[in-house]
Amino acid sequence: MATQAKAYIIAEVDVHDAEGFEAYRSGVAPMIGAFGGRYLVRGGAIAALEGDAPTRRMVVIEFPSKAAAETFWHSEEYRPVAALRHTTAHSRIYMIEGVEP
Repeated sequence: MATQAKAYIIAEVDVHDAEGFEAYRSGVAPMIGAFGGRYLVRGGAIAALEGDAPTRRMVVIEFPSKAAAETFWHSEEYRPVAALRHTTAHSRIYMIEGVEP
């Protein structure tokens, strides 16, 4: 049986309302787990190895498949939590498919 490739949601986040963003963080974390995801990177120091380092907070979330990541992203449960992020931060967010094992 073929194994599905994992998918990753990668975000660059520039928080402009730290207190409000904390409500987003606490709301989204258990939701990510409920949809099969897990944090691989959630902030942390960035060291540029080549080119300029990003200046924003970086987040990488792993999902078991592209379908799981899309289900999370488009879910009714996530919509009000995402609205918190929209009002407290500016984000650039991508979904990238991993390679099949």
